[in-house]
Amino acid sequence: MKKNILLTALVLFLGIIACSDDFTTNAPENVEDLETFFQEEENVEAAVIGIYDLFHLNYSRDWHSAFLVKLLPGDDANAAGGNSSDQPQLQDIDDYANISTANGSIESVWNNFYSTIALSNLVIESLKESTLSNKDRATAEAKFIRAWCYFELTTMFGDVPLRLTLPQGAADFGLGKSTRAEIYVQVEADLTDAIASLPEKSAVADEFRFSKGAAEALMGKVLVFQERYSESLPFFQSVIGNPSHDLEATPADVWTAASEFGQESLVELGFVSTSGRDWGNIAWGGRNESNLHIQLMGPRGDGIFDVSAAGLLNGWGFNLPTAKLANAFDAAGDTNRKAATLLTEAELVALGGSVDPTSATGGVIWDYEGAIRVKYASRSEETSSDGVRELNYSTSFRLFRYSEVLLLAAEAYNKAGQDGNARTELNKVRNRAGLADVNGSLGGNDLFDAIVNEKFLELAHEGQRFWDLVRWGRAATELAGTGYAAKNDLFPIPITEIDKNSELTIADQNPGY
Repeated sequence: MKKNILLTALVLFLGIIACSDDFTTNAPENVEDLETFFQEEENVEAAVIGIYDLFHLNYSRDWHSAFLVKLLPGDDANAAGGNSSDQPQLQDIDDYANISTANGSIESVWNNFYSTIALSNLVIESLKESTLSNKDRATAEAKFIRAWCYFELTTMFGDVPLRLTLPQGAADFGLGKSTRAEIYVQVEADLTDAIASLPEKSAVADEFRFSKGAAEALMGKVLVFQERYSESLPFFQSVIGNPSHDLEATPADVWTAASEFGQESLVELGFVSTSGRDWGNIAWGGRNESNLHIQLMGPRGDGIFDVSAAGLLNGWGFNLPTAKLANAFDAAGDTNRKAATLLTEAELVALGGSVDPTSATGGVIWDYEGAIRVKYASRSEETSSDGVRELNYSTSFRLFRYSEVLLLAAEAYNKAGQDGNARTELNKVRNRAGLADVNGSLGGNDLFDAIVNEKFLELAHEGQRFWDLVRWGRAATELAGTGYAAKNDLFPIPITEIDKNSELTIADQNPGY
């Protein structure tokens, strides 16, 4: 059963992240004293659920989500939407052009990660001397989420402020940038502690909560991003050797409601279709228990796409597949995984659907390159008539999957000179897709190229592609002709952060912005 993650009891954290004279001079009202709040196990539980809630919000906040911000710079999806002016901050990220230091989506992601970190810090610091029975698990969850947030931040922004303590007053909010190397040291320390105290996946009581396997997998990924391949392998081996983790039977099975929080899931966000959201109570810019992204990414209606024959509902037309991705599936003979990821126009028409560009603005479907998305599809069985159907999708976001662990392990083995083991892990993913093993003599750079291509196909539309191209040094080649420039390897630090943080100046901005 999905969990409806709500910030149920803890509003006091808002004072922790608000920099103002009121914070230092006026006592907060209608909140419990921090000195006593964390003396009760149920309050600790409420605080931890609050961290999950903030984490959840950052990946699901309608037009400003980390899900879209991470995805759109890649070559597997276009921003799309109604036209070139539809959500211009997303169009700019997709096209690499005019990305402003005031880009609203980038600023939202930055702020929400730091809000999540602030509440994580509060829990970690408040439980240091605790003797409560849930102390270790709560601290481990907070440290895992803090590690995840800092890993995402340094991947997207490079050097960032590393805040690990609670500000005692307004003057304490000023904090300079730490290097990416320093961020990694802290991430590894947090994950080491999380691995020691998080339960195995088989022992996790609530399906949305994170397990030891998730922390081990993330540690391996962090080490691969640092090119510390041999060091990453024991963490991947632990996850792969744990019977709680495995691939779903087919690529299509990964994306069904039946497999949510299943054996392939390491980090997943759940949603519900029963909250009765409608045009009068939808929380634009805020928390919704339903997954609004499924609607905004559904094939555009208005007579443009008739997708009923494919078992889909119409949406608002964002996040369309690129022709490059569709062609890559065809070149690999990858029919099963392609069918679980996208549907070409020819395939849609063969099913009885249609595409009518004359109904689009100016007779052109913006950012359309001949295919619609099936992964995270707008399926009628994943929504409800309780409220407005398009606002009540229950589809989970799978943020970290076992198949990614296998491909990361394959990369690490290959770079560590263990090509036989690399082929073993790579072939597991290929075989699940219905593809044959790679040639038994494939090795070295040729094997690495095969891993790169497999990852392109397996993780399409999951927000990983661009950041892999950057760390591999392949962005300039793969993104040639798109408007990409070297400065796009990092997002700009939001100008609001530079304005508010007394220890940052314009000189601290990332190059090129």
